[in-house]
Amino acid sequence: MGDKSKEKMRFRSRILPALTTVAPVSLWMILFVAIPMIYVIVISFCNIDENYNVVFQFTFKNYIRLIDPDYLKIYLQSLLIAFLSTVLALLIAFPFAWIIARTKSRRKNIFYMLVIIPFWTNSLIRIYGWKTFLGNSGWLNSFLLKVHLVKEPLDLLYHPATTVLGMVYCLFPFMVLPLYSALEKLDGSLLEASADLGARKVQTFFEVILPLTSSGIFSGCIMVFIPALGYFYVSDILGGGNTDMIGNLIERQFQSGNNWPLGAALSIILILVTLLLVRIYQKLGGDMESLGV
Repeated sequence: MGDKSKEKMRFRSRILPALTTVAPVSLWMILFVAIPMIYVIVISFCNIDENYNVVFQFTFKNYIRLIDPDYLKIYLQSLLIAFLSTVLALLIAFPFAWIIARTKSRRKNIFYMLVIIPFWTNSLIRIYGWKTFLGNSGWLNSFLLKVHLVKEPLDLLYHPATTVLGMVYCLFPFMVLPLYSALEKLDGSLLEASADLGARKVQTFFEVILPLTSSGIFSGCIMVFIPALGYFYVSDILGGGNTDMIGNLIERQFQSGNNWPLGAALSIILILVTLLLVRIYQKLGGDMESLGV
């Protein structure tokens, strides 16, 4: 009887608190992550009937359709736009993150808030703001016409470059924050030692700063590249349907196309690309906490 009492006390003191802590999170993950993911995987191997209803009939047809030449063209276009968006975001964000990390005054909090503030507004609204700004009767064209720099409004919308602009604008904070975290941890004495040894600033940048902040750079690139493949509304609004991406394909299959199995198969491919990039990041010694994982 004494042993049973001790076991009960041990259960209450150790196991019960752990269960109370872990159980809600586990239940949440099962209901809103695991079950939906399993459902998407199952749907991706299903078929549709003549009324576009999902038929639970096992088939590889959806994955075979993914190698269609028209789809392959969109994949390449998506990768190119995501790559350009990532490179531009990195080039713009690195100096900005450097200034924030090396600022010691109160302005540091102001600079940091400038990065955080865009999260307070829905990105869809901000993208519509860019559409209004760049339109034929928008503020930019109105200003250029008023100062007589152009004779007629510039055609700025519905181009791949405009889509890249929207991607960089939306995902810029996701590049700055990991870079800022890496640069803030950079030991300033190493930069002083590099200068004392006669290294130029460019040499110090490539041989000291870049290697020591590579984890933050790769983390920021992943956090920009992956969402850029799926931000379908940016290419819809700013690209005008002229720059379809993988996200547009998925959205179209679930909405106007009514082909949920094909949309699910495309979603699985996008998830696999994400997992592959994260795995490469881990192999290169990246910290998963920097990705919020």
